[in-house]
Amino acid sequence: MRMRNLLLVLGLCLVTTISYSKRSSAELRRFEHTPTTKGNDGGSVSFLVIGDWGRRGQFNQSLVALQMGVVGENLDIDFVVSTGDNFYDNGLIGEHDVAFEESFTNVYTANSLQKQWYTGKGDAEAQLSPLLRKIDSRWLCLRSFVVNAAELAELFFVDTTPFVEMYFTNTEKHTYDWRGVTSPKVYTANLLKDLETALKESRAKWKIVIGHHAIRSIGHHGDTQELVDKLLPILQANNVDFYMNGHDHCLEHISDPKSPIQFLTSGAGSKAWRGDVKKKNREGLNFFYDGQGFMSVQLTQTESTIVFYDVFGQVLHRWDVSKQLHLAI
Repeated sequence: MRMRNLLLVLGLCLVTTISYSKRSSAELRRFEHTPTTKGNDGGSVSFLVIGDWGRRGQFNQSLVALQMGVVGENLDIDFVVSTGDNFYDNGLIGEHDVAFEESFTNVYTANSLQKQWYTGKGDAEAQLSPLLRKIDSRWLCLRSFVVNAAELAELFFVDTTPFVEMYFTNTEKHTYDWRGVTSPKVYTANLLKDLETALKESRAKWKIVIGHHAIRSIGHHGDTQELVDKLLPILQANNVDFYMNGHDHCLEHISDPKSPIQFLTSGAGSKAWRGDVKKKNREGLNFFYDGQGFMSVQLTQTESTIVFYDVFGQVLHRWDVSKQLHLAI
């Protein structure tokens, strides 16, 4: 992908549903998202997860967006999460690239999707310019950051691209934007330290880590060994509930055999049907779908529900998890 002329984020003009909060000892930028309180269960959080989508509505992107709007309205979602690789084929070439509106603003038009979009970056994408928020105020994209949803859930967005050694040795005609990553070893070590600190400090009922690359997958790219070796032990040691990613253009659910972590791939926002499925290392596999679709997440103090949908809005897979509610005496 071509080098972008996008600016690094120096500040963000935030919409009224989120606010910047002071950093903890970890150096990850934090945002407070106040969801709508629903019912009498102490509040809930609902959101959609989509990845690998930006193709100007083509490859069923528009059809997926249509069903996202329907599900988003039914669930009364609070926000949308994007797992990265947001603009194909070569990303944005500047803040005024028409691909931003043609692949985002003009596609996700449903009323229920006019909420904050918390966006992770992908292989080489750096849509980090604050000027993009002037075009569409829903857009928030940083390398790594934390979203605190009313202390019910915390979402930890991790820039996984610098972990992948292949991107530094075999670029496959892509040009990666490494601004801010002077040394991959130092950058990833600091990021892991900051993430570990933030996870240890978190008092959220649900801990969710989001990266572009899969830790576990049987799709085209398969497991990301660097994340298995370096990131997974930190997640296992800090009671993370879900790891969500894109990268593989499919929908997928794998359970970690050594912890309660559920690996959830939602990278089917447009072009899919690769037909390239790994036959080995299928331990913990609960669900795999090679076509287009998206995922919904509903959280309360004691329950979580994960649902995968296809391009027609049909439910493909559902996963429910319960937690005990510990009351202070």
